[in-house]
Amino acid sequence: MSIATASPMPAASILRRILRSPSAAVGSIIVLVVLAAALLAPVVAPYDPNAQETAIRLAAPSPAHLLGTDAFGRDLLSRILYGARPTLLLVLFVVLLMAPIGIVVGILAGYFGGLTERILMRITDIVMSFPRLLLAFAFVAIMGPGLVNGVLALALTSWPAYARQARVETAALRRSDYLAAAEMVGIKGIRLLWGHVLPLVAPSAIIRLALDLSGIILAAAGLGFLGLGVRPPTAEWGSMVAEGTQVIFDQWWIAAAPGLAILMTSLGFNLVADGLRDILDPRHG
Repeated sequence: MSIATASPMPAASILRRILRSPSAAVGSIIVLVVLAAALLAPVVAPYDPNAQETAIRLAAPSPAHLLGTDAFGRDLLSRILYGARPTLLLVLFVVLLMAPIGIVVGILAGYFGGLTERILMRITDIVMSFPRLLLAFAFVAIMGPGLVNGVLALALTSWPAYARQARVETAALRRSDYLAAAEMVGIKGIRLLWGHVLPLVAPSAIIRLALDLSGIILAAAGLGFLGLGVRPPTAEWGSMVAEGTQVIFDQWWIAAAPGLAILMTSLGFNLVADGLRDILDPRHG
């Protein structure tokens, strides 16, 4: 069995192919706008997101408050801009933990096989046997709400899919002429796994990760909606939706505004994921 390797695609070529795809281009614009809103929130937000003014509580959208105010008189637009920060920060930390854990477990299991594979895969199966969101919510409920606990809950319950995918690909590579040739010239151990197995396993993991980003955003919003996310009064989209549901029939915009932010951000990441799949996966040309 031989596996052909392709040279890395230049960044400029990736960018051109993304721009040629209408959905990927739109998704990229949405993601860039959300990132800019999070980074520039102190500059572009018209008000302090935590400043309360009870005299204008539950105010409808107006020129002074473009998206209205919440039950404490806080400007909704400012809170949505600042609310992008904990959401994106949580997503970033989950990505940095979830994918590496799964890839490392999968590569070790697929390459060494035998007892190592059986132990690692049984652990993976145990974690996968529980509903992911339910396990994450239980973890946060036990450890307490907060950004760090939310990151750990989502990361430690989301890695098994990456482990199983990496194991299958590594097991196929282990019997390939490509790795046999590398071992013949003295490349073994960590050097072989890092320099020759990982680059071949990473593209499919990146595609899966891109497709999972919108789900991670929704899970993060779910934690906030249940009061298990960042602590108040920090602005966070999920908790803002929860606050708005209390007055949704009279002041619907209070829940609709952060809900739309969640929807558009998830849509943006989904569109970008489709573009990356077309670029990195040769089966989607």
